This record gives sequence, C-alpha cells and structure tokens, in this order.
Amino acid sequence: MSFDLFTTAEEHEELRDAVRAVAEDKIAPHAAAADENSAFPQEAYDALRATDFHAPHIAEEYEGVGADALATCIVIEEVARACGSSSLIPAVNKLGTMPLILGASEEVKRRYLPEVARGEAMFSYGLSEREAGSDTASMRTQAVRDGDSWVVNGQKSWITNAGVSKYYTVMAVTDPEGKRGSNVTAFVLHEDDPGFTLGEPERKLGIKGSPTRELFFDDVRIPDERRASGVGEGLKIALRTLDHTRVTIGAQAVGIAQGALDAAVAYVKERKQFGKAVAEFQGVQFMLADMAMKLESARQMVYAAAAKSERGDADLPFFGAAAKCQASDAAMEITTDAVQLLGGAGYVKDFPVERMMRDAKITQIYEGTNQIQRMVMARQLLK
Repeated sequence: MSFDLFTTAEEHEELRDAVRAVAEDKIAPHAAAADENSAFPQEAYDALRATDFHAPHIAEEYEGVGADALATCIVIEEVARACGSSSLIPAVNKLGTMPLILGASEEVKRRYLPEVARGEAMFSYGLSEREAGSDTASMRTQAVRDGDSWVVNGQKSWITNAGVSKYYTVMAVTDPEGKRGSNVTAFVLHEDDPGFTLGEPERKLGIKGSPTRELFFDDVRIPDERRASGVGEGLKIALRTLDHTRVTIGAQAVGIAQGALDAAVAYVKERKQFGKAVAEFQGVQFMLADMAMKLESARQMVYAAAAKSERGDADLPFFGAAAKCQASDAAMEITTDAVQLLGGAGYVKDFPVERMMRDAKITQIYEGTNQIQRMVMARQLLK
C-alpha cells in the first residue's frame, strides 16, 4: 500500500528558496505601500516576470516553464508570505488561463498561453455577477450568435486584477432556453474590445494592491474563434477550473499565515514585559504552538490537493474544496492570533500583521465561500 500523496522533491525545495529570496528582496519592501496606496505592485510583477514566477503553471509547449501543481502552489505560498496582493499575480494568471487549458482548442491555446508565459499579458477570470455569486448558473450575461461572431451583453463582478489584465475569460449564457448549467459558453475578451468597459476599483478590506473591478459588456462583438470552450460547456469548464485553482487559494492562505506567524515569533522573542521576553510566558508558547499546528496541517492538505490536481484524481473536487476551506480558516485564525500576540503594536500599520489579517479574510470568500466549500465536500461524500 502506498501513502505517497505528494512528494516535495529536492527541486521543490530549491524552488522555494529561490522564490523566497525574490519575495524578500523585491516584493516585501513594497507590500505596505501597495496596501496603503491601493496600487498594483508593479515592482512585484517585474520581479516575478524576470524570474519566470508570474505564470509558472503554463506548459513548456506554450513557452512556459511547465511547473507542476505543487511547484505552482509553492510559488504562490512564498509570494503570499511577503505580500498577499502580489501572490494574486501567479494565482490569477492560472485562474484566467485554466479554462483554456481544460477546454479550449489548440489554436486558442497557442494564441494566448505563450503571451502570458512570456510575461507580456495577464489573464483574469469572469464568472461571478452581482446577483449570481455562489449561484453561478443564474448568471445573466448573454452571448448571442451572429454569423461567425458572438455579441456579448451583461456584466461581471469582483474581477481580480481587472484593469491590469489584457485578457479575460468570460462565461456567458448562449442558450437562454437551454438546460440550466449546460447553456453557458466561455469566451476570451480583450481589454480593447469595443463596448468592453470597466467599473471603478472596489474599495476593499484587504488585498488592496490587487485591483478588483466590474466588467461591462455593451454589444461586444467577438469572433467565434475566441471561444474557450465548446458551446454549452462553459460552466462545466468553469467549475472544473475552480477544482484546480481552489488549491492555489489554499496556498495563498498558507503563505499569508506563515508570514504572520514569522512576524509574531520574531516580535515575542524581542518584546520584554515583567523583566523577560514575552516568548518565555507559557500562555504565549501555547498560542504559538497552536498557530504552527494549524498552519502545518493546512499546508499538508494543500500539498496533498496539489498532487491530486496534478494527477487529475477523481476526488480532486473534495480535496480542492477541503484544502481551500481548511487553509483559509486557519489563516484567519493565525493572523488574528498574530495581531493579539503583538498587542497594540499588532493593531497599527507599523507591523505587517494587521495587513495580513485583512488579506487573509478574502481567502474565506473568493473562489467560493467556505460555506460553499462545505457543500461541495458534502455532495462528494453523498454521491
């Protein structure tokens, strides 16, 4: 009997060291400013492109580095340890291109994936709408066929990296009278398509360096050759995409939590009260032990799910949801405890843990709230 759910090979640990060095040198110094100014972390994007960490999941046949799912998670985790906003560069490039990888024609893949692999474009993902968040099948955005083209009307909400991405994978209803869930098609839209506009940036609690905006489509005409799925196959591809990319959100959550734990450990070792370091108090030690235990448990779940993503295992829907859910819940608890351990210092922006606590919250919400993750897991169990 084999218990080899995943293996962090020597190459994975070498990758971790390389990404951590880039993150500490080129990304961490700009994290606070990106948060304070709600500004896209261009320095991080430049550093990630220079080292091929911006879209590591793209296969070598499309000019990418061909990192496996675990390696991609390690990249996202190590970047998130320094800056949650910056970790959404590799994470959302995977989210936006995964529908193409899973469901597009070879011509579509060869048209778009190399450009992303070379760092010449970013990809975002358009599924949610204001009135169709968790209930994705109730989306209202429509694409009507007109000869060799499609005319798209509607809107998408909560789109990560909108305004900096060049391309957008957008789900639209193509058969309003068709069976629910089997009447949606995926398309690639370009930032400069006539009739495609963006809403104002959302004012958010966290991940402020990653812009989040609405997409609006007013008679946007796109050729049929830009379909990213078979007609009517879009929602199925969208949900398969999330099975894979929820694992990367788990990795982001682990990274944020690791950054907060590192900051808390460093602080309590230096901070003195009642004549000794705060770290010497048993109550503090118990908190640190619990934080580390939750973190390592979440990390192992994420890595196991990443291995299943790489293999395409049948139980990936359960493990992807479980990894995202467990890791994000752990990240929220760990970052909150980190703020507590720093006391008043944790509540102000002189230290990074308050930013990490705010950044952690969204990991419990996007790519399906953790309540939805529990529904996904339960359905898998009851099949």
